[in-house]
Amino acid sequence: MKVSYHGHSIVKIETNGKTILIDPFINGNELTDLKAEDVKADVIIVTHGHGDHLGDTVEIAKKNDALVIGNAELAAYLGWQGVKTHGMSIGGAYEFDFGKVKLTQAIHGTGYITDDQQIIYLGMPAGVLFMAEGKTVYHAGDTALFSDMKLIGERHPIDVAFLPIGDNFTMGPEDAAYAAKLLQAKTVVPIHFNTFPPIKQDPHEFIKLLDDRSGQVLEAGESIDL
Repeated sequence: MKVSYHGHSIVKIETNGKTILIDPFINGNELTDLKAEDVKADVIIVTHGHGDHLGDTVEIAKKNDALVIGNAELAAYLGWQGVKTHGMSIGGAYEFDFGKVKLTQAIHGTGYITDDQQIIYLGMPAGVLFMAEGKTVYHAGDTALFSDMKLIGERHPIDVAFLPIGDNFTMGPEDAAYAAKLLQAKTVVPIHFNTFPPIKQDPHEFIKLLDDRSGQVLEAGESIDL
């Protein structure tokens, strides 16, 4: 399994002959190395309905005939736009032919803000556990620190955890470091930082807060082989 980071909260997983893309916010993201029109994906997983996570999902899904996985309300919304979807809910898991997906809780908001100043409710925000080839990847989505991260790590030993550190909208570095301690992942990668002024952070300073030296900063396009 190959896992790569592509700026903000974009994570790509390549396994079992499939490419899985999480939170493909590309257009408008100055920190990504990707171009939406060139992206190849078999599956897209969206943690929640904010624009910086839903991003270019519809365009990429239609171009690639990709399956989009998300919470039930978000899946319904995307289905109305002609996208092939699989809806789930927090705590639920499903075994696909490319791997197992389980949605975890995330403490955050959700909803899509339209051009005419309307907010469309798009279900509960989520984190994602992805399991394949005997490995487990955890993408926390946008979330605050919560104590049940300890249970997530105990129930599903994590090989690599992608944790937001930007503060203001999510955990900041100190809370994310405590989250890493609860999760006990083999490798912790910071995400959701530096894209916008309110979430400016130094990811290397975050790594210094981890007392078990499990942290790794990935630049856009860099990967980890599991």
